[in-house]
Amino acid sequence: MIEKFKNLLLLKSHSAGIGDILRSSAAWKAIKNKSPDAKLHLLFITNHPGYPSEELMKKHHLLSSFHTINKEYFNRVKDFKKAIKLADEIISDVKPDFIIDFEPYGLETTIVSLMGRLKYKIPTLGINEVFPRGLLYTYHAESVKKFMKKHNMSVLNYTDRDFVVLDRLGIERGDIQIEIKETEEAIKFRENLRKSLGLPENQEILIVNIGCGTEDAIPKRPDYSIYEFLISKAYEKYGLIPVLIGAKFEKDINQDFIKKFSLKHKEIPIFDIAGETTITESVGAINAGRIVISSDSGPYHIAVALKKPNLALFNFENTPHYHHNPWTICRLVNPPDFNQLDKDLDYLYSLKMG
Repeated sequence: MIEKFKNLLLLKSHSAGIGDILRSSAAWKAIKNKSPDAKLHLLFITNHPGYPSEELMKKHHLLSSFHTINKEYFNRVKDFKKAIKLADEIISDVKPDFIIDFEPYGLETTIVSLMGRLKYKIPTLGINEVFPRGLLYTYHAESVKKFMKKHNMSVLNYTDRDFVVLDRLGIERGDIQIEIKETEEAIKFRENLRKSLGLPENQEILIVNIGCGTEDAIPKRPDYSIYEFLISKAYEKYGLIPVLIGAKFEKDINQDFIKKFSLKHKEIPIFDIAGETTITESVGAINAGRIVISSDSGPYHIAVALKKPNLALFNFENTPHYHHNPWTICRLVNPPDFNQLDKDLDYLYSLKMG
């Protein structure tokens, strides 16, 4: 059925985190596999307007356009008309011939979908999470629970959740992974990175994201000793020069680590470019690494999407957040198994990809 539609408006209203929204790219790819000529337009109804992930999505190669509406507009009486007006403008501008609502809960995306269906006579697809929600759409998929039972899933990870609604179209994930491509800005940054650091063009580097710089995310940050071990091993065994990345507000974290690291490892050069990249340039920085090591944060997901050999460090078990593919290792490091981490480095260095 999907093949007959050529201009799709996709509705999302989940977390604005880089990893969370980038995970939806697997669903976009699956749609494109079924209908290669279709144009995909994403409307993201967000609690965090202006979040860095928006800049990435605006330039994502699988999307023809990206739009946002502040979620609070739908929830405040004084702003509700504004939300409706913005949604109407987006539908009028995109002129979709099909609308897919990926959200099983909430009213915001349902309202936009209804507008398209009732005012513009556009066929819509949603999730019948609780009866009679499915009646609000032209077509509906079964509930999340029924989807999981059908596919023998005990846990629905954050990538698979977008395939609940696509199940109604016969679109399955299979082995499709999330993906992103470098923009011209990212390519330029990557090509100039070694020169800017005073490194030879053929010097292999280790990209490290200590991350978790916001106060609420600090519990997810692995202990410094783990990064110290991995960085020193990567240098001693493979000559990888460590380059620390991060947002501007994570600069202090990186500098604190470097100060402590250099007291023990004066022979290992280490660089910090936190705050020196735009979000799109950071894609180029990550792509410059032979291996990427990251905490559970945005750069981990970007590395996965770029198919860069990467090691994601978790302080606690978080199975729905794990990516499963040959170039990604998700490792619980609380407590750390240093022997295993050493083997992880060996495996990732052996890979020739990305």
